[in-house]
Amino acid sequence: MNVSTTTGDMGIHDEAAEDQVMDSVAKAVRDAAQSATQHAVAVKDAVTETGLIRSVSRIGYSSAYAVAFGIVYVAVFVTQFLPQDNPVMDGFSDGARAAIDAVEGA
Repeated sequence: MNVSTTTGDMGIHDEAAEDQVMDSVAKAVRDAAQSATQHAVAVKDAVTETGLIRSVSRIGYSSAYAVAFGIVYVAVFVTQFLPQDNPVMDGFSDGARAAIDAVEGA
């Protein structure tokens, strides 16, 4: 088995080259982190300035309100036109009372 070792000036040059490589990698990582931070701040500022968050919030709220109103309105409308004295309506009434009792008991 042959083992070779480097001594003298050659080993010093290899260490210096490795140090330069490590320094350049460290600088590249630092620059990338700074660029990412600056980009994130720019995007945040752009979104805040355009009111995009507020618009998305309003659209979400309006959509949820419309869906909830539509479901409740249809349920009330249907129950008003169904005959009140039958097993289905009795079941709805008993279920509503049980739900109210469960919420009040909790």
